[in-house]
Amino acid sequence: MGVTSRERSSEVQRFQLLAGLGDRIREIDDPAELAFAAAELLGKHFGISRAGYGTIDLEKETIVIDRDWNAPGIRSLAGTLNFRDYGSYVDDLKRGETVVFENAETDPRTHDHAEALKAISAQSVINMPVTERGGLVALLYLNHSEPRHWTPAEVALVSEVADRTRTAIERLRAEKALRENAERLAFLDRLGREISPATDADAVMEVTTRLLGEHLGVSICAYADMEPDQDHFTIRGDWSAPGSPSIRGYYSLADFGRLAVGNLTANRPLVINNNLEEIAPEEAKTFQDIGITATICMPLVKQGRLAALMAVHDTQRRVWSQRELSLLAEVTERSWAHIERVRSEQAARASEERLRLATDAAAIGTWDYDPITRVLRWDDRCKALFGLPPEAEVTYESAFLAGLHPEDRERADEAVRRALAPGESSRYDIEYRTIGLRDGKERWIAATGESLFRSGRAVRFIGTVMDITARKRVENQLQMMNATAAAVAAELDVERIVQIVTDAGVALSGAQFGAFFYNVLDDKGDSYVLYALSGAPRSAFENFPMPRNTAVFEPTFRGTGVVRSDDILMDVRYGKNSPRKGMPEGHLPVRSYLAVPVISRSGEVLGGLFFGHSGCGVFAAEHETALLGLAGHAATAIDNSRLFKALQTLNATLEQRVAEEVAERVRAEEHLRQAQKMEAVGQLTGGIAHDFNNMLAVIIGGLNLVQRKLRNGDTNVNHFVTGAIDGAQRAAELTKRLLAFSRQQPLAPTRLNPNRLVSGMSELLSRTLGETIAIETVLAAGLWHVEADAGQLESALLNLCVNARDAMPGGGKLTIETSNAHIDDRYARENAISSGQYV
Repeated sequence: MGVTSRERSSEVQRFQLLAGLGDRIREIDDPAELAFAAAELLGKHFGISRAGYGTIDLEKETIVIDRDWNAPGIRSLAGTLNFRDYGSYVDDLKRGETVVFENAETDPRTHDHAEALKAISAQSVINMPVTERGGLVALLYLNHSEPRHWTPAEVALVSEVADRTRTAIERLRAEKALRENAERLAFLDRLGREISPATDADAVMEVTTRLLGEHLGVSICAYADMEPDQDHFTIRGDWSAPGSPSIRGYYSLADFGRLAVGNLTANRPLVINNNLEEIAPEEAKTFQDIGITATICMPLVKQGRLAALMAVHDTQRRVWSQRELSLLAEVTERSWAHIERVRSEQAARASEERLRLATDAAAIGTWDYDPITRVLRWDDRCKALFGLPPEAEVTYESAFLAGLHPEDRERADEAVRRALAPGESSRYDIEYRTIGLRDGKERWIAATGESLFRSGRAVRFIGTVMDITARKRVENQLQMMNATAAAVAAELDVERIVQIVTDAGVALSGAQFGAFFYNVLDDKGDSYVLYALSGAPRSAFENFPMPRNTAVFEPTFRGTGVVRSDDILMDVRYGKNSPRKGMPEGHLPVRSYLAVPVISRSGEVLGGLFFGHSGCGVFAAEHETALLGLAGHAATAIDNSRLFKALQTLNATLEQRVAEEVAERVRAEEHLRQAQKMEAVGQLTGGIAHDFNNMLAVIIGGLNLVQRKLRNGDTNVNHFVTGAIDGAQRAAELTKRLLAFSRQQPLAPTRLNPNRLVSGMSELLSRTLGETIAIETVLAAGLWHVEADAGQLESALLNLCVNARDAMPGGGKLTIETSNAHIDDRYARENAISSGQYV
């Protein structure tokens, strides 16, 4: 069959189209430009309304068109379109099929949406799917505003153009990806190099925002720290292109809208191409108020919490690419990783500085020993503690062992061997003395360390050393103080006490000599007796009088304070005072001087402790404190010695004085008892005088009657004689009782019946108290006997009755009652008597 001229013409046009496409493919290096060029060639070749190239999102069933070719009078479809708005043919596309319809009104897939297709000048359509690795990714589409018949050759040509374009675009994309990747790597390399010198977070972000903003060509690049409430944040630094505002400040995330809160708190980036179109107006206003229209904001979430934000912004609408989004994510991660590293380094430097300051302040040195290579490293402090300069070379034998005190060397070496031995404790904790290898000074050292083992073998031995010389000196001082306190506490001889204290003071202070002067006042009030010396013979003071009340001695002997001088000869306070105008010839060579008063509990100045040294600046405040404590022990011991001697004297005369006191007390009590008796006798005489007169009247009357009867020769007088004799006997009995009552005699306690004693006194009491007092006795049956002196008990009862009579001057009734009684503990406590059985 022959080829028609129409067919030949069509083939020529096809060849020209493909040749032109080939030329454009060689000329164009941008995938988007190439896609537009292919669409333009097809549109003009077929004389249709529109041709274009768009990317497809099958999940959303949308096509995104950046640019398309349109015949004159036909509007562009650039933007995002939903396939379902124009029919059901998207299902064919999902299956990878080419969609061709000649008339939208008659095609069953589109007739319900014919008007919509007519509105976009798409009455007839070819949709050619573009696939990559088996998936639909793009669409080459041809539209015509009128119904049109598409021949198979035309569809085949479109397919061929689509394939060639897809291949070229893939190549261009690969090349572009390589270029962009090279640019990305170059940018990241530059970023890494420029932020590497930064030593703090702000410096890192200042460089980062500037480089990223310039690289992406944005208006603003900023970073922010989130507050703990997960809403507020502070933009601490930003970079702005010329003409763009700074947005530093304090903000609330909620003000930027629900999309911002939802994405960022969920660790998803916030991507907005145009906030005026994509979010609510009130939310867009927050962006617009700070000059922002397009945004990518990248969250940084740490331990489940939003920690920071990094963002790029544009003042104009901008379609952000995946490349820009990925770069921002990578820069954010790298920058914050660098910030964390910088912060860790800062923390480490700060920690090292604190450690250095602490070790310097505490005089701590560090050491590091390799047991395998036997290399020993000491820092400067460690070297100093062994009396070495910083530049000195050290080894285990020549520095460590050689620098140890001979008495401690074996013990310290053994402790090291144990720490390095497998199966032993890896801890090293010891105190030892060093003798400075260069300076010869003795020091006490506390060493602490630990061995590190690998495969059962010690590979490293590290630790610290600390100067504890001062602590050991204090411990020794305390031990000496305690020993001295115990010694003087057990001593009662004053001379021994002051000798012990003086010797201890020399040892505590490092003095060459010391003395104790006991304070004994003469008639002038200022004489002092030497009691003890230490470090010097008594002959050193034989040619000198006792110290006088001069400026240097007065504070001590008056007890007003401590005197300490680094050089007593040059001291302007004491060096040239009267009467010596300096140190007398032949005196002990005193330059350093220290004196403390010894003051008793009563405030009496007992004396003073004096210490000297031929060197200057020997005594320090710590020696002053120690000697004040020693002086306190001395004062207490001397006070105790005085008290003991006084007690000895008291005990020697105690027996005699006690006997004298007892005898005197007995005499006083006897005098008091007799006086009380005589007082009662006085009360009695007043009461019985009338009775005695009556008895005498009976006797005298009876005798008169007898006389008269006898004169008259009447011998019947027996009745009258009997009456007179009775009266005389009654008078004699009364006199006898009165004499017995008043007689002074020693107490003779006997067992007696109180009821019988009361009954026997009734007549005496009646006559004593008088006729105006009626006496009643209520005597208990079964009354207990008591042990008492009858006379004393009668005297007590008589005094009570007389007192009762005096309390009733108008007369009355007096009842004397006896009974058994029990006094309980409560009554006894309230009345200050003993509890128990009473009558």
